[in-house]
Amino acid sequence: MAALKLYGHPMSSCTARVMICLVEKNVEFELVHVDPFSGQHKSPDFLTKNPFGLIPVLEDGDFVIIESRAITEYICKKYAGNGTEDLLRSDDLRQSTRVRAWVEVESHCFQPVMSPIIYQSYVVPLMRSTPDEKAIEDSLEKLRKVLDIYEARLGETKYLAGDAFSLADLHHLPYMFFFTKIERISGPVLEERPRVKAWWEEISSRAAFKEVSKGMKLEK
Repeated sequence: MAALKLYGHPMSSCTARVMICLVEKNVEFELVHVDPFSGQHKSPDFLTKNPFGLIPVLEDGDFVIIESRAITEYICKKYAGNGTEDLLRSDDLRQSTRVRAWVEVESHCFQPVMSPIIYQSYVVPLMRSTPDEKAIEDSLEKLRKVLDIYEARLGETKYLAGDAFSLADLHHLPYMFFFTKIERISGPVLEERPRVKAWWEEISSRAAFKEVSKGMKLEK
């Protein structure tokens, strides 16, 4: 049995983020399904693991970690010699600082504008409600501005934090995956930003992501 237990659901972007990292680092783990649609993440048992009632949660023996970005950093540090090269670029202060900076950008600039688009386009229909098109368009306008900055950055380096794939790129994979499935929206956005499109094609071609993305189906 795997030493690590990951509580979450493959369709959850935050759970998928951790799964991709685990696969990149060639770490064995057990995925314990927690169904957000049935409210399992709010059950008394799960709240003992994360009192905020959010997935994912990682258990490493008696050590419990919440928040996907903290979990991926833990994985990269604990299993530094496993699998993929150092995703934190920890042997170079400047490079590791750039990775940290772009991890923060993903968290504070990218996800907040991407999340409403994904929620309205996928989750709302699953709940048998009508998507708020204005909310989608408002977020899309903000996303375009963020990706304009990415386009400029990717004119300087192959990846966001430098010329090597890092945790900063990995963290973008789940939301970008769902976004690109909404072709009527994503198509024009990416065509207008060829460097972002090339970056996405590059990072989404990685074996770890291909493996995890097979289970990333937004369905009840």
